[in-house]
Parts: sequence; C-alpha cells; structure tokens
Amino acid sequence: MNVVLAGGGTAGHIEPALALADALRRRDPSVVVTALGTARGLETTLVPARGYELDLIPPVPLPRRVSGDLLSVPFRLRRAVREARDVLRRREAHVVVGFGGYVALPAYLAARHRVPVVVHEANARPGLANKVGARWAARVATTYPGSGLRGAEEVGLPLRAAVSSLPPRAAHREAGRRAFGLDPALPTLLVTGGSQGARRINDAVTAAAGTLAAGGVQVLHATGAKNAEDVRRSLAAQGLSGEAPPYVAVPYVERMELAYAAADLALCRAGAMTVAELTAVGLPAVYVPLPIGNGEQRLNAVDVVVAGGGLLVDDAELTGAWVGANVLPLLRDPAALETMSLAAASCGRPDAADALAAMVESVAS
Repeated sequence: MNVVLAGGGTAGHIEPALALADALRRRDPSVVVTALGTARGLETTLVPARGYELDLIPPVPLPRRVSGDLLSVPFRLRRAVREARDVLRRREAHVVVGFGGYVALPAYLAARHRVPVVVHEANARPGLANKVGARWAARVATTYPGSGLRGAEEVGLPLRAAVSSLPPRAAHREAGRRAFGLDPALPTLLVTGGSQGARRINDAVTAAAGTLAAGGVQVLHATGAKNAEDVRRSLAAQGLSGEAPPYVAVPYVERMELAYAAADLALCRAGAMTVAELTAVGLPAVYVPLPIGNGEQRLNAVDVVVAGGGLLVDDAELTGAWVGANVLPLLRDPAALETMSLAAASCGRPDAADALAAMVESVAS
C-alpha cells in the first residue's frame, strides 16, 4: 500500500500526519508512506527526522486581503496541482490523506478522479482546503463533532505513540520531574505557548513567579527560544535563577510526554494538538485561546472545559494577578486536580492514530 500524506507548513498539520504514518507502519511494516510538502514549511526538517521521504511542490498561500497577489493564485495553484499529480503518479499512490494547509489543496485537486482521498480536520472549525477536499473525499475524519464537513466521522487527532501511551501519568511522574531537575514532591505547573512560545502567557506567569514559589508550587516553563532571555531577566529581578526549582525555564521541550508526566496542571494555548495531547494523557489545563484567526482555539477547548477538565481565560484577562488568584489555589487542591484529570481524560482519544489508520486502510483496499 502506497500512502501519500499532505499536511505541511505548521507542526499542527505535520505532527498528526507523522503520527498516522507511524501507526500505518506499526500495523503493516510493508506500507510505503511519503509526505508532500513545500520548501518553506517545517516538514523539511520534521519529516526526514522521522524517517519518511518528502516530495516538494510550490506553496500556494491565499492572501488575507484583496491585492495583486490574489490574481496570481490560479496560476500558482495550477502549477502546484500539476507537480502534485506527478508525485502521485511517480509514487503510485493508492490513497492521499490530507490534513489541511497550503499543501493539502493542490493534493486534493491532483487526486480528484484519480486517487481516493481521506481528509482529516484537526480543528473544531475547518479550513478552506479541507472544506474543498471533503466534497469528493472517500472518507472524512474529524477531531471534534459538529465540523460541518459532509459525511464527517469523529476519530480524534492522531498523536505520537510516546504521548498516547503515557497514561497513567502518575506512573511516570518521578521520571518526568527528574528529567527537568524538578522537586519530586512539589505540585507542578507546566507552562507552554507552543513551539514559538506566547508572550502574553510568559509575562503573566513570570509576573506571578514569586507568588507561586511562596505558595509551594514549582513551574516548568517552555518559553520559546525567542522569548527565553526576556523570561530569564524577569525571573532574575525576582531572585529566581530559572534553572532550578521552584522555577525551571527552558526554551523548548523536546520530549513533551515527560513534561506532561511531571505536571499536575498546564497553562497553555488551545491549539488542536495541545488540547488533544492534554486530554489523551488526562492533564487538566488552563486554556488561553489565541485571540486571532477564526476563533477555532476557543472551540477546540470548550468541550473539555464543559466536561470539567479545564478552565478558559481570555488572552486579555490573563495577568500575574489572575494566575495568583486562580491557578495557585487549584494547584494546592489535590482532590480538585484529580477530579479535573478524570474529566480531561474522558474527552481524550489516545487511539485516534489507529482509528484513522484503519480508515485509510479501508479506503486504499
């Protein structure tokens, strides 16, 4: 079986595609999986690092406003579709699996009437590429219900095996805290704004650093490489090194599964991947949706919050004072955290990669 994955650009598109690739190989080592991407996306490093081949086509971003660039879109799209069609022919593709983004639309158009398509939508609100591809897809999979895509089947978001196999977190807690030099006995807050970090989150939590430390809480903070120095300066002004408990700040966390195991609560954005991973491992969270785009981050988190597995706070309302008044009391209440953990886990789908792999296999066959 030859499978071509189309989901380049951002980690939110690439990681689910790679998780699916891993699941397909686990289920049948003879499966040949290749990825379709562009030279400007993260896939140029992430895909080869995971052991998969990558074919490149020209990117076709859609302008956010009416301009001269809009006139060139049909010509660039036509070229991208032609090159994607060449890839499908050369790879002898039996199925194309798209995850949205710049790469997916040319792939869907290239596959139409030639190769069956499976569409996966990560967010609660679908993007343009997946809205188009879903019109003729053989199967449509979603992470959340109510996407509006025709014939959609809810399967969850494919996750790396290291994350989906983590539960129960308590069994890995000591190893997780040891990996980051944390105190094994202190309640732990994990702070992350994604791979690039989030300035609003960084500023609010560092402003509350002294309050959290005085309250007996330690912090593991993934700052984002560009923000690391600012965070260190803010911590130093409060007499904290940022290199040892009660506050450990790192630019980037390579093994998030260990960070999840170490934590009792997360404070983070509400991207689809973040929400899916946290619920899969049963880690409660304070979600701070990104205040731009089409509002999908709030929608990604709302079901978890309604179930009792997290809190929602608007980006503009997140301050050091808010963290001290709301996050600190929660971290000092083990019973409340346990209840939230069970609620978060009830929303998780650690089996999503295998569920989507079974769907892809049925279409290819």
